[in-house]
Amino acid sequence: MLRFEKLTVKAQEALQDAHEVAARHENQEITPLHLLAALVNQADGVVPPLLARLGVRKETLISEVEREIGRLPKVRGFSDQRLGRALNDALERALKEADDFKDEYVSTEHLFLAIAGSDRDPAGQLLKKLGASHEAILQALTGVRGTQRVTSQNPEATYEALDKYAMKRFAV
Repeated sequence: MLRFEKLTVKAQEALQDAHEVAARHENQEITPLHLLAALVNQADGVVPPLLARLGVRKETLISEVEREIGRLPKVRGFSDQRLGRALNDALERALKEADDFKDEYVSTEHLFLAIAGSDRDPAGQLLKKLGASHEAILQALTGVRGTQRVTSQNPEATYEALDKYAMKRFAV
């Protein structure tokens, strides 16, 4: 079972946003579709640049995800939501993805890879249809990330600091 403290701050935010997406659509069960919507819309997240690198238009993906979420059962007047089995499975796959990268924390890219790796889930099928298969994402991510590892709960702050330093240091 994945422990919440093993998630980066951005991954925790994505799960919270997925909960809000499900609530907004009156879905009692939180699914990989809700998490995918959260990841795609995450400000300063890793997923939007990966999609751009893969040639997947963010607007197209959001539209398709919203259409799929619209097909999910709605429940009015409920007070709590639960993680669905498919999302639990995706979280377990994300932990494996992090282990494969030898990362200490599960980050948003691991969540994205886990969703894409599920051929039987509508979110994974949608990503594959649009050209963001697990293999394509892995290749794009490796090209962007190189050998960097996720060793803190807030790696994005480290990446931002490195980017700022590199821009100042090597400005022409």
